Amino acid sequence: MSTNAYLSFLAIGVALILLDGQIIYRSGKRYLGNVDGSPAAAASMARLVTTLFHLSTLGVLALISTIGIGGSDLPGVVGRIGVLLLVLAAAHAITVAALARIRGEREAEAFVQGGGASARRRAVEMPGPTVTPVPGQEGLHPDVSPSLENRSPYTAS
Repeated sequence: MSTNAYLSFLAIGVALILLDGQIIYRSGKRYLGNVDGSPAAAASMARLVTTLFHLSTLGVLALISTIGIGGSDLPGVVGRIGVLLLVLAAAHAITVAALARIRGEREAEAFVQGGGASARRRAVEMPGPTVTPVPGQEGLHPDVSPSLENRSPYTAS
């Protein structure tokens, strides 16, 4: 592979990685920011994950550039770009999974710190029951269903 083909592959690869990294960073920052409303923490976490994405995929790009694929310049560049795109898709999926895990941990932490108040507040703010209440029981969240024999509320005795 000639020097021009090699440099064009590296330029295309770096551009793809930087573009995908920016998409991950911007989307990840909004995705993580919706949990507890802390934009600084969300930006910091998204930046850390994006940095890991950039470093790992640029390393893979360097390794792919040394593999001999195709006989001439154009098939070699196209083959390497194909391999890079497959690796980039896998890295993107892994990064999105990491962001989802971070969001889940942050949601759990916010729930524990808030004492579950936000979930209770959402339940109280509901305009009405989501299902038809069972006869004999009122409210949004009936505790027990009535017995089938006499249509009265269930008793534990």
